[in-house]
Amino acid sequence: MKILLTFIFALYYTCTLGQAHNISAGYQKPEDPLVIKNLEDWQDLKFGLFMHWGTYSQWGIVESWSLCPEDEGWTQRKKEHGASYYEYVKNYENLQKTFNPIQFNPQKWAKAAKAAGMQYVVFTTKHHDGFAMFDTKESDYKITDPKTPFSTHPKANITKEIFEAFRQENFKIGAYFSKPDWHSEYYWWPYFPPKDRNVNYDPQKYPDRWEKFKQYTFNQINELTTNYGKIDILWLDGGWVRPLSTVDTTVDWQKTIKLEQDIDMDRIGSMARKNQPGIIIVDRTVPGKWENYVTPEQSIPEQPLHIPWESCITMGDSFSYVPNDNYKPTKTIIETLVKIISRGGNYLLNIAPGPNGDFDPIAYERLEQLTPWININKSAIFSTRTIYPYHKDSYYYTRSKDSKHINVFHLSEGETYQQPSLYRFEIAPEQSIQEHKTTRI
Repeated sequence: MKILLTFIFALYYTCTLGQAHNISAGYQKPEDPLVIKNLEDWQDLKFGLFMHWGTYSQWGIVESWSLCPEDEGWTQRKKEHGASYYEYVKNYENLQKTFNPIQFNPQKWAKAAKAAGMQYVVFTTKHHDGFAMFDTKESDYKITDPKTPFSTHPKANITKEIFEAFRQENFKIGAYFSKPDWHSEYYWWPYFPPKDRNVNYDPQKYPDRWEKFKQYTFNQINELTTNYGKIDILWLDGGWVRPLSTVDTTVDWQKTIKLEQDIDMDRIGSMARKNQPGIIIVDRTVPGKWENYVTPEQSIPEQPLHIPWESCITMGDSFSYVPNDNYKPTKTIIETLVKIISRGGNYLLNIAPGPNGDFDPIAYERLEQLTPWININKSAIFSTRTIYPYHKDSYYYTRSKDSKHINVFHLSEGETYQQPSLYRFEIAPEQSIQEHKTTRI
């Protein structure tokens, strides 16, 4: 058995938490052989690009959440955007009329991400605010509607353009889709004011309206899985839209779910699998057969998870574009990747495009700085699995899938890598202690 020592300079990872998502209990392994194969291939990829993008980028605010009438840190509204809640909502929705990201060039993103070692992409086709970044036929609140200035651009169907550009670079393609839709009259009925993130009427009291919302959601997901080429991952957010029986009352944010919001995931999931055989479906935080992998947010599990999982973590402090955001150092990004893969997960790193249609230049700098380190250490990162002791002291471990190679990463605190005089670490299965003279890589 060979040992590959990989010494890297890194900072210990800390993150700014907004709303952390719990890891669902009771994981149910898929039975479909095509899904199992897709999951196995996805676990080989390790590193992906997440992108939150919408009209809200023009204000440089948190995605969607300022529309939610909850008193939480990420839902705060700026007074200059509206004196009252309803004025704010009107002004927010009018952002559609000024959204014109003419510097949009997804080929540039795909090439930069590929060079940095990323191998799959998840893009927000529709967030909770309901604005579709694809050419849905179910709503005029979309990027391709004539009210949106960008609708006349040759690349107006942004989701299609992104998926095609990344597919050309051999990325797996993931479609983020929000199950709740705060713009839809079938979810937030204008007859009632919204109270929180949840549906604002009782679906059991008004079943016809809820049925229309279910059909609306079904139709949009059918569009995405029919008209946009091969989709490998359907990443469903908004876990409060769920059967009431699945609510975990030990989780703070789930305590607000008081109404039945069963959207019929069996029907949606079966349709998506018919359209896209083998597609991975991630019904976040809703345990069962449609949560094919779990998704801790802005955090890394302390111990290995022996089920498929992915941490979605921002490069800056925010999932959405914020001017002068605090982008994490390259050292931190590298260390985060090492910690995640040593515990068996994938790293979905979020970069938010701005209102002009491009990343902040600092994001490109970070990706460029990742490239040489990724190129040197590919065999220790990609297509690897966990091995005992996973992480001990400053050492982090992975193994090749055939178990012929063990990879050992050494991290150190501080802004620059501190090389010890002696590398001393434990190797499985013998748990023997190996000592090596120091060499600088």
